[in-house]
Amino acid sequence: MIRKITLALGLLAATTTQAQLVQKVTDPVEWVNPLMGTDSKPSLSNGNTYPAIGLPWGMNFWTPQTGTMGNGWQYQYTADRIRGFKQTHQPSPWMNDYGQFSIMPVTGRLRFRQDDRASWFSHKAEVAKPYYYSVYLADADVSTEIAPTERAAQFRFTFPKTDSAFIVVDAFDRGSQVRIDPAARTISGYSSRYSRGTLPNFRNYFVIQFDKPFTLAYGWHDSTLVRDSLLITAHHAGGIVGFRTHKGEVVTARVASSFISEEQARINLQRELGKDDFETTKAKGKRTWNDVLGRLSVEGGSPEQVRTFYSCLYRAVQFPQRLYEYDAAGRIVHYSPYNGKVLPGRMFGGTGFWDTFRALYPFLNLVYPSINKEMQEGLANDYAEGGWLPEWSSPGYANIMIGNNSASVVADAYIKGLRGYNIDSLYAALLKGANNEGPMDAVGRRGAPYYTSIGYVPTDAGINESAARTLEYAYDDWCIAQLAKALKRPQSEIDLYTQRSTNWRHLFDSTIKLMRGKKKDGTFQSPFNPFKWGDAFTEGNSWHYTWSVFHDIEGLKRAMGGNDAFVAMLDSVFTLPPVYDESYYGSVIHEIREMQIMNMGQYAHGNQPIQHMLYLYDWAGQPWKTQYWVRQAMDRLYKPTPDGYCGDEDNGQTSAWYLFSAMGFYPVCPGSTQYAIGTPLFKKMTVTLENGKRLEISSPANSSANYYVESVRRNGKVHPLNWLEHGDLRRGGTIDFQMSAQPNKVRGTQPSAWPYSASRK
Repeated sequence: MIRKITLALGLLAATTTQAQLVQKVTDPVEWVNPLMGTDSKPSLSNGNTYPAIGLPWGMNFWTPQTGTMGNGWQYQYTADRIRGFKQTHQPSPWMNDYGQFSIMPVTGRLRFRQDDRASWFSHKAEVAKPYYYSVYLADADVSTEIAPTERAAQFRFTFPKTDSAFIVVDAFDRGSQVRIDPAARTISGYSSRYSRGTLPNFRNYFVIQFDKPFTLAYGWHDSTLVRDSLLITAHHAGGIVGFRTHKGEVVTARVASSFISEEQARINLQRELGKDDFETTKAKGKRTWNDVLGRLSVEGGSPEQVRTFYSCLYRAVQFPQRLYEYDAAGRIVHYSPYNGKVLPGRMFGGTGFWDTFRALYPFLNLVYPSINKEMQEGLANDYAEGGWLPEWSSPGYANIMIGNNSASVVADAYIKGLRGYNIDSLYAALLKGANNEGPMDAVGRRGAPYYTSIGYVPTDAGINESAARTLEYAYDDWCIAQLAKALKRPQSEIDLYTQRSTNWRHLFDSTIKLMRGKKKDGTFQSPFNPFKWGDAFTEGNSWHYTWSVFHDIEGLKRAMGGNDAFVAMLDSVFTLPPVYDESYYGSVIHEIREMQIMNMGQYAHGNQPIQHMLYLYDWAGQPWKTQYWVRQAMDRLYKPTPDGYCGDEDNGQTSAWYLFSAMGFYPVCPGSTQYAIGTPLFKKMTVTLENGKRLEISSPANSSANYYVESVRRNGKVHPLNWLEHGDLRRGGTIDFQMSAQPNKVRGTQPSAWPYSASRK
């Protein structure tokens, strides 16, 4: 009897576990949580995201604004008051925003200052979806709803019975204008706020069309109400219009914007909203999101895993944003942040290549190549109009971060088959960037004269983060060499950049098996602390940056002393305590704190330099350790919750790591066509490729216990390699993973199975 009961309970547990798995996703956008990562602050990032209500790669997004004007933390989950509903282009709180303005309903007293008009709200009365947002504003007794398009949106305000219903428009400071036209029921104007400096002739023009006549209309500037003028041009301009409403009355506002002109904003309004009502715009937005997110269909994961996956996919298809528009004749035009002119062609903004070259752009090249083709066209226009490629575009040139990783972004796209844009111009841009210091530290290569003459950027040349620069420049040179080969450039050119790609060796200290800054005289930087953040490295320490030889893991392994020594160093990342030296910064920066609290030793997944390191066991005959640690990172460091990331999400990069890892492979070395195999997360994933092919990745025995790869079959044939080929994946077909609770310590252990390295062709 006891045996029967035990057996029955076991069957029930198995059935319950199986029932908890999501068998099919038919409406992927409904699995997205736009609030994932929003429980963040300057001292600790759980994503540093905000609920971006918009369309994939849209020109702008909308977000409820809980922060004060100019605060990069514009929406924080722990906040309890909303100051407005802001049109935003913000890629991260550290970069802040540009061209923003906000709309806010108010009732009772006429209140327009940001603190006075703020209203309490609760997440219990908030609905956040990529294509729709609603919230109840308690102080105003007003419900606000938003449905976006790429360059426009519809608002729906449900008011109480009152003769004192108001809409406040705030065009923000640093130069703005608001014009109220009661006869046309419109508010128009512009914002010229740009957080990273100045841009020539920069304005974000907007027009807001209401469906109800105004009972009053006032302008305001700074903290002053202006009752006798409907046109305000000031440092900080705004407007307020009033209505009489009955209980439950809905007032709608149709909003569009343009970086080109107010006339173009009106064109965008008509083209994108036309005669559509709110529900139609909402339905169209949902359909667009499902079309984009539906390229990847997952089966056999837990509800939490499915929510995390699609929330990460939502983040991966936001940046960079389209900055181009369609003029009255339907021609593609854009405002140039480089010369202030309106020019033909595409333009994008809002991404930093230091973060996104690693996985975000390779993800686009595999799943959404057509949008990256547009982005490459935009890069060609960046170079034509500004003379350099941006490394951080927000938009234009931003003087932040290091590296010359536009080389990776350009090379990876072309090598993986993208065509139809001016690659010769982009290649010329790469050569210029590789051999010259730019107009600011973060454009071109800071320290280029040293790098090209002695092979590294020295620590005693007054150039910060010199070791990190050297390592990234060496990888970027390898990317240029690969692109040079593809373009059939002269052999001397190929040889030059191939030789430079070995410059990482200058910084490798064989006595400690770590990268170390070096002085101009050829001696290593001393004193040296491998746990010191910053100084010769960027937002990390030597334990993080030593692995930044993406293109030559075999060479790095040999330098460390071979397989055993290499694996021992990889293992040490996890077994070392999370100690740190913050003296370079003078305080504990948030990236340090995020590493410390994750309980993974020196592994700092919350920042980008080390994110590929988990896959490096594939090069050393112990791929099961990659499988173990990749699954650990997926399970422990990502949740579909407000504190769901383990550091900055960073424009899709940290999300793209999860997306690739859930597929079962990862692009350790963009610019090559190989993906290192890890461990798939779902029992099945289907990728619908743009060429019409379908890639089916199955692992039916996959579970929380069965995360080790026993064997792999590609289109039914045994696949003994630790890598997959991009061109092969683009042909579709099947990848079948046999999973086990025990590691297979035979598969993938021989050098013939290891991925590409420059030292082992």
